[in-house]
Amino acid sequence: MTDTNDPLFGVLTDEAFERSRTRIGVPQPLVTPPHNLEVSRDGLRHFANGYGDDNPLFCDEGYAARTRWGGLINPPALLYTMGEDASPRPVPPENKALLRGDPFAGLGSYQAVMEFEWWRPLMIGDRLMCLRAQVGVADKRSDFGGRTAHVTHDFIYANQRGELHAIRRGTWINAERHTSRERKKEREEPEPYTAEQLAEIDAAYEAETRRGAEPRYFEDVEIGDALDPKVKGPLRTTDIIVWHLGWGMQLTPPGGFRLSYLIRKKAPGLFPPNRLNIPDTVQRLHWEPERAQELGLPTSYDYGGLRETWLCHLLTDWMGDDGWLWKMECQHRRFNFIGDTSWLSGEVVDKVQGEVDGAVRSEVHVEMRCTNQRGAVTSPGKAVVLLPSREHGDVVLPRAPASTVQGMLEHEIERLRPEAI
Repeated sequence: MTDTNDPLFGVLTDEAFERSRTRIGVPQPLVTPPHNLEVSRDGLRHFANGYGDDNPLFCDEGYAARTRWGGLINPPALLYTMGEDASPRPVPPENKALLRGDPFAGLGSYQAVMEFEWWRPLMIGDRLMCLRAQVGVADKRSDFGGRTAHVTHDFIYANQRGELHAIRRGTWINAERHTSRERKKEREEPEPYTAEQLAEIDAAYEAETRRGAEPRYFEDVEIGDALDPKVKGPLRTTDIIVWHLGWGMQLTPPGGFRLSYLIRKKAPGLFPPNRLNIPDTVQRLHWEPERAQELGLPTSYDYGGLRETWLCHLLTDWMGDDGWLWKMECQHRRFNFIGDTSWLSGEVVDKVQGEVDGAVRSEVHVEMRCTNQRGAVTSPGKAVVLLPSREHGDVVLPRAPASTVQGMLEHEIERLRPEAI
């Protein structure tokens, strides 16, 4: 249990960085069960609807059966809701010692960057295993809160047959709470919308497009082409709640009343008291303005994972049923507060075609972003989309750099070794 009376609690120290570095490459057990144990029609629909997507490839069995996939497949970010623990069981004693406690306990933790690679779709009935391990930690100074710790974790996913599905590489910034409170950079609260502004947003919703069954061929795409834009907002607390219905809770294990108490008994730090002195989830800062204000922010805000999913939506609607979202990276540079509106846009910045494993791969490189109603880019990103070719045929799914979860972890450690040490 963390001693919150320790004078070093919530303070960045050299010792904390050294402790963190000893964890690189050590599998970390996933203590929270996944929201979805397997892919289901309801799970797909609830997740897609939760971020405003009704793509029939994810939601309509009859439609999906007529596509190249032969049935419903997952929205790319569904992996957030899945992944049973793939760490060694029982946990080796030496790993227990290394993983005991959080080197950065008491700090504010904010998602900064998330990278994805997807190698195969998920179908109805598929299950996922997930191996999590820290692969890097960096000591940096930032406008965000003075000295910060940038901690990078890999989440490697494989289906019930052991086939690699995807990898998620996340970097979180850990900053001292008092320096976060002193931050002056983001104090712009949303203002009431005029009827004209709301009409503009509604018109953008009306104008949204989906490529769907009409293939978007590599040869028909030009550098500089704009992706069909989307809008998400104004963000409401209701939207956060609906998002949680499909996404789960992620951090605080699900369960109310007695089940919540049992979780709190094991991890009291996840339930700081509210203004009535009632323990409540740390996640409430996403829907409770008072909690956000206690941490130095003007009001509640969204999740980085939600914006990542929005950008996936932008890409999957643009590329059509026959395309494949292979890689995506998203940075989170500013908060997206309740009341903010996010305008999603992007453009093609490169095209690459070449032979890989005996087949021609047709890549389209895209840059995209979420921009709020004040004109500030909150989350820039980039992606690689594979498109069918008139000359070379359908998309061939990319192969993972390794064939097993453990092999993929070893590949990642070697690939990131200069950054990790």
